[in-house]
Amino acid sequence: MEVIQFTIEEEQDKERIDKVISSLNEEWSRSQVQQWMKDGLVTVNGRAVKANYKCSAGDAVVIELPEPEPLDVEPEEMDLDIYYEDADVIVVNKPRGMVVHPAPGHMRGTLVNGLLAHCKDLSGINGVLRPGIVHRIDKDTSGLLMVAKNDFAHESLVNQLVNKTVTRKYKAIVHGVIPHDYGTIDAPIGRDKHDRQSMTVTEENGKEAVTHFRVLERFDKFTFIECQLETGRTHQIRVHMKYIGYPLAGDPKYGPKKTLPIDGQALHAGILGFTHPRTGEYLQFEAPLPEEFQRVLDMLRNNR
Repeated sequence: MEVIQFTIEEEQDKERIDKVISSLNEEWSRSQVQQWMKDGLVTVNGRAVKANYKCSAGDAVVIELPEPEPLDVEPEEMDLDIYYEDADVIVVNKPRGMVVHPAPGHMRGTLVNGLLAHCKDLSGINGVLRPGIVHRIDKDTSGLLMVAKNDFAHESLVNQLVNKTVTRKYKAIVHGVIPHDYGTIDAPIGRDKHDRQSMTVTEENGKEAVTHFRVLERFDKFTFIECQLETGRTHQIRVHMKYIGYPLAGDPKYGPKKTLPIDGQALHAGILGFTHPRTGEYLQFEAPLPEEFQRVLDMLRNNR
């Protein structure tokens, strides 16, 4: 059983415990968290509490995630771009166009299918369709992912994500010329009630989302930026950059139709850093921009 432990921070004081817990992971719904609490899987300061418990800064929260169902995903041989691997962790550079984990109606060709064929011993904590997966990136976003090969590593990596100690930096090209060199977007993200397939900035059902960015290069109508995630909400960078008026180039969901010649959003998870679960050593990896992204960037530079 995976155990997640964290301490309530000042800004979470007086918040309902079920809201705080569901905000930790985009996959956890409030109703799911409430069921865990009914099942006695959540304690605060060593005692079970109800879903409407109001948190106090300094509260020690422990979550015992339920055991996963048996795995039922077919392994597929793939040529994976592996940056690091040992008995606990794999770091893989996912290409644009690849889905991270299977879903009903899309059970083959995913990164998980390839990982199962490669190592056969992924952590089972994250359930039937997401073995070993502790975080993900969108289908048309390229870049680095860390994957757990056992439950010990999985628990450590998830706790690092919860405690915001994982380094995740992305390169992106956005529409418009950002005038300031640095910025932070602190705006909650939730499902768009008018379009359930999209996310949006919303106070109504949003979860905390924080993105830091800095400008790398400016062009006539575009800006090349680096974004660093403090949280990891679905479509976070794409939604946040649209929110401040600089949507990602090539983004079919959140960007304008007239854009750069790139197949999907110009977004690459280029830097990933974390503490190794077993050795305690800090590891950091960097993947260069994929060829298509680099080609578009060179085109912008040549057209200045």
